[in-house]
Amino acid sequence: MLTRIIDFSLKNKFIVLLVTVVLVLGGVYAVRNIPLDAIPDLSDTQVIIYTPWEGQAPNIVEDQVTYPITTKMLSVPRAKVVRGYSFYGYSFVYVIFDDGTDPYWARSRVLEYLSSISGQLPRASRRRSVPMPPASDGRSCIPSIPPIAISPTCVRFKIGI
Repeated sequence: MLTRIIDFSLKNKFIVLLVTVVLVLGGVYAVRNIPLDAIPDLSDTQVIIYTPWEGQAPNIVEDQVTYPITTKMLSVPRAKVVRGYSFYGYSFVYVIFDDGTDPYWARSRVLEYLSSISGQLPRASRRRSVPMPPASDGRSCIPSIPPIAISPTCVRFKIGI
């Protein structure tokens, strides 16, 4: 069967070329005119609060960081689920919102409620509890700014500029 296709293609070069041009033009038409929906974000709207507190045991992080944040986030409007996780030296609090909640509205509410309890958190963890805007998969990245000032020369040396 493959031999027949090859023989036909070699004998009818014009037909093969014509079919190729028609397929390319059809592809170009499809790319330009068919509406393309990128991969939809099917995850829930969520904001993740990451709070580092270096050198502390999980039970201390739970009592002094995770629990106060979790209990305050329970009162955020449209919050469906609030989950807190404590590990050695850091805490995660996931605030999952109802369907249809705008991610930026959710983030601003979390920041609002987080600022109201910042006085209850330990000083070492207070300045770093900041949720970032949601990414495309519904998760967030949280910056961790080191408390020590680093000179530009040291930074250049460390990254190899």
